[in-house]
Amino acid sequence: MSDTPPRLLGGRYEVGELIGRGGMAEVHLGHDARLGRPVAIKILRSDHARDATFMHRFRREAQSVAGLNHRSVVAVYDSGEDQITEAGGAVLDIPYIVMEYVDGRTLREVLNEEGTLEPGEAARITGAVLDALAYSHQMGIVHRDIKPGNVMVADDGAVKVMDFGIARAVADAQATMTQTQAVIGTAQYISPEQARGETVDNRSDIYSTGCLLFELLTGRTPFVGDPISLTYQHVNAAPPLPSDLNPDVPAGLDAVVLHALTKDRDERYPDALDMEEDLDAFRRGLPVSPAAMASLQRAGHTELLPAAAAGAAAAGAMGTEHPTAVTPVAQGSTGEIPEERRRRGVVGWIIAGVLLLALAGLAFFAWQQSQPDPVDQVRLENLVGMTQEEAEQTLEDAGLEPEIETEESEDEESGTVLAQDPGQGERVDVGSTVTLTVSTGIGQTQVPDLAGMSEDDARGALEDAGLELGESTTENSQDVPEDEVISSSPGAGETVDQGTSVDIVVSTGQVELPDFRGQSISDVRQEVYALGLDIEEETTESDEEAGTILDQSPGAGTVDQGSTVTFEVATAPAVTSTETETETETPTPTDSSSSLTSSDGEPSSTTTPEPTSTSATQPSSPETPPDASD
Repeated sequence: MSDTPPRLLGGRYEVGELIGRGGMAEVHLGHDARLGRPVAIKILRSDHARDATFMHRFRREAQSVAGLNHRSVVAVYDSGEDQITEAGGAVLDIPYIVMEYVDGRTLREVLNEEGTLEPGEAARITGAVLDALAYSHQMGIVHRDIKPGNVMVADDGAVKVMDFGIARAVADAQATMTQTQAVIGTAQYISPEQARGETVDNRSDIYSTGCLLFELLTGRTPFVGDPISLTYQHVNAAPPLPSDLNPDVPAGLDAVVLHALTKDRDERYPDALDMEEDLDAFRRGLPVSPAAMASLQRAGHTELLPAAAAGAAAAGAMGTEHPTAVTPVAQGSTGEIPEERRRRGVVGWIIAGVLLLALAGLAFFAWQQSQPDPVDQVRLENLVGMTQEEAEQTLEDAGLEPEIETEESEDEESGTVLAQDPGQGERVDVGSTVTLTVSTGIGQTQVPDLAGMSEDDARGALEDAGLELGESTTENSQDVPEDEVISSSPGAGETVDQGTSVDIVVSTGQVELPDFRGQSISDVRQEVYALGLDIEEETTESDEEAGTILDQSPGAGTVDQGSTVTFEVATAPAVTSTETETETETPTPTDSSSSLTSSDGEPSSTTTPEPTSTSATQPSSPETPPDASD
């Protein structure tokens, strides 16, 4: 292990291992000894540090970029210069920039590992890049080198754009670079105006961002080939639709990409915010801008530039991996060129131009022959939020067939379209089917018949129906056994929303016995039998009207079902007749006495009075013979 102390920049930044290398600079993991935090240190390559003009512009831009403070921009903490002594003893100032260290991966690494991103994630990441560009453009800085290698995705999902300033420094140096006529860019992502060596502006970053989004969606750049071919295609060829390479890409993103890749910068998005708004609309299921849709409708029409411009553009050789110096469109030279050499150069350019045009013509012819016969298509509008009837009518008017699927929704009323497939903005053949997902509202169900169930069984039946057991109360019942459900509210068979609470009434197994005393037993019998009770009657002589209930057992209150109620019922007392006994002088026959019976049936004795002078009518007696004893 080496004991050599780490290289120290600015007296505080320790230069560690190399973690990245680009065409312009090397990036090292560093450590801020003063604040005790990790940093990334970008050190300009020494060969660029020898150019005084570049050094001047870089110093100014390093200061400008240090002032950028945005959540989607890798923060720049500090900048400075470090002196190194070359082999010949010359001292060289090497600029460096100290930046935020992002723990994550570049988009290039993400694409290498995953191939493509889901449309929604691609739109999210690109939107964050555009957010950073909108801020930097407002601050007067054009990035000029947007590509996957310059975008970091942190482990927490945050998106950070890197390398602000260096490309801008080269662009500003262009005014004094007529001797080298070099511009900086990465061939797969440069704008047509960059390829032609023209002055760039914010819209050049938008074109590059369109290339970036295309690659996130498809896994490749819009154009492929060697540097000369790439330059030619950026200037002349129409890009394919992302959905041609990845059928999962919705038409809305096709429109955004093609609008960003428009050859004429005046027809692109005017600024990064406009493109970001379209991506945000796509992510929220809203239509993208009419301008973007117009670019989609123009898809497939190649806009060719004049042959001279095309040939000159093709002459600009571009690097395919790192920013590379290339030759832009020749617009005259300030240097003296020998006549013979100039003639050879002209002939060479003519031959190269003719060959390139021939190749382009052959490629276009082959592409045209491979295309299927055109089919009438329509672009779907946003049907989400319409009623089912409105959406069906819209589709039928466009010559499409609606297919309905239903889905429960707590948020949307029944009959509202929740989703459509294919989605808004996509192109479909006339006569094809579009699936509409329509809300049924909150799911509904019928209350099951709970009568006769135990409380536990009722709870289970309700849960099976998607309902909940609410309040459980008890009530006397003459016929429902104890602990069984008498009724429910809502009642059995009623249609209710799922999740509704259903209250139940459970039998106590008892009945309420009224106080029947004083009522007639004949009036009470039917009522008692209706309560499911039995009757036993006992009679008692009473002055009350016969049949009146004098008492009952058990008394008024709750009694068990099937109980016997004993009633004490009044009966009339027995009727008794009483005569006063009187003595009556009744003539008595001489020869006999009569026995009488009392009114109560008991024999009674009557004393026969002695004959008196009073005349009385006596019953006749048989004549008594003379004294027989004689």
